[in-house]
Amino acid sequence: MKRREFVRTAGGTTAAAAASAGVTGTAAAQEVQPDWPSGAADGNGGNYEDLRGESEVTITVGAGSDGLAFDPTLAWVDTGTTITWEWSGSGGAHNVVTVDGPASLDSGDPVDEEGETYEYETTEEDAGITHYHCVPHDAVGMHAGIAVGEDVETVETGGANTGWPEDIADVGMPIHAHWVGVSAGLGIVLTMVFTFYMLKYGESAHTGHGGSR
Repeated sequence: MKRREFVRTAGGTTAAAAASAGVTGTAAAQEVQPDWPSGAADGNGGNYEDLRGESEVTITVGAGSDGLAFDPTLAWVDTGTTITWEWSGSGGAHNVVTVDGPASLDSGDPVDEEGETYEYETTEEDAGITHYHCVPHDAVGMHAGIAVGEDVETVETGGANTGWPEDIADVGMPIHAHWVGVSAGLGIVLTMVFTFYMLKYGESAHTGHGGSR
């Protein structure tokens, strides 16, 4: 094999590996969830659970490292589901009160006892999205939300494209780190092989192409 042929072969292999790295990813499946109002979506914790199909659901009051969150922060449930808010005993005195939305949540005065509970059974009148909070900790982000029933506004989340972008102008977007590593490793191996070939055979760049031998 002449050096130029080797270079062309090596270059083609490296380019193919890089191209493979760029297009291997596929679009992640998108998830549909309620279109939460910003006040609820920005609540401490921020975790969402689709709990439809569950007849009974429990939400922790006073979750998180500082006890200032609801867990799950955002929950989608069916009509007729019994929701139980259960106090963890952390973060001080809390309560559950509606900020905006169809469900009339009101657990009463703030309490801090571990094991305290507040139950609410959702009905057709609660259909939609309700934003609620802990009154004493409103300013520090102890907000949350529940969505009830199927007739709620939804949005698609996730679905980040991990491969070739739909818009060719975005070709420069990042690719999977492990493919970058594979491509870099392949390039190193090809360089070492090329160096060995040249040291062993020492062919001129013009060998076989009309140059001196």
